[in-house]
Amino acid sequence: MAHWHDGPAALRVGTDPTRIPLEVAASYRARTRGLLGRDGIEGAMLLTPAASVHTFRMRFAIDVAYLDRNLRVLDVVTMAPGRIGLPRPRARHVLEAAAGAMAGWGLTAGTTLDVDTA
Repeated sequence: MAHWHDGPAALRVGTDPTRIPLEVAASYRARTRGLLGRDGIEGAMLLTPAASVHTFRMRFAIDVAYLDRNLRVLDVVTMAPGRIGLPRPRARHVLEAAAGAMAGWGLTAGTTLDVDTA
């Protein structure tokens, strides 16, 4: 996808046809706000472009997947509130979800994701 826009979308993990609710945060304002001030999230949030995240002022732990330009997962970590994630040099996007969600989706390093914005 050449141009990302803020708004709803759907995420597919690997070849699984299940569509996971996704919020795209592509503008500076949306990326800065992210999941701050929320008590949880249904599905996931895609921050683009992004190479790292922090969890200061977050109310819950999150799973973080660092993605390359082709939406291939480089790494998956769980972050407690009040932490700074190290930047990943090849990361172009960051996917956030409630802690434990990504394991439930079978999302691991090397998995390719697909985003449907239609």
